[in-house]
Amino acid sequence: MRKILFGVVLTLIVVFTFRYCNDKQEDKIVLKESSALIQEQIKNVGKLVVTEGHFSEVFTYKNSKGVFGDLISAEKKAVVIVNADVTIGYDLSKIEYKIDEATKTLQILSIPKEEIKISPDFEYYDMQADYLNPFEAKDYNSIKETVNKSLMKKIEASDLKSNAQNRLISELSKFFMLTNSLGWTLEYNQNPISELSELNNLERIFD
Repeated sequence: MRKILFGVVLTLIVVFTFRYCNDKQEDKIVLKESSALIQEQIKNVGKLVVTEGHFSEVFTYKNSKGVFGDLISAEKKAVVIVNADVTIGYDLSKIEYKIDEATKTLQILSIPKEEIKISPDFEYYDMQADYLNPFEAKDYNSIKETVNKSLMKKIEASDLKSNAQNRLISELSKFFMLTNSLGWTLEYNQNPISELSELNNLERIFD
């Protein structure tokens, strides 16, 4: 009788041990599969998100130079029409992240800064220049520098940057939806993101 009881107990121990080990193995497989899914999602999102805009401006360029000891003022001027295509992009392949399988956490360590590209097209009209003060390369460089500064101010005052950030948030939300569906946690700057709406807090994301 004691031998039978011992055999039953031994059998139960073996069965429970096997089931425990099997469950642990399944947990590891699920973790590995989840990690692979997250890495694949990051790879798919790792692209250049671009928002485009167009700006037009009219400038009047004037320059005067004193000659013969400032006895004579030689002037030059031109009307400059600028049509510029502007793109604001985020290269999401530069996102730095860490996958912590032990805590089931995807940690976003760094989000790339926006890249602003200005492609202006210049048209010059009513160009007038004195023989003693002709148009030179430095004049065109000065015009381009002035135009770029003016366009940057317009970009800052427009909704182009906020639109680009909204597109970025839309891409980042894919991380949240995936981690949430897998029972994982998404973190940024060591702060857990528990709701999708928290991604809309740009001050938190872009500080």
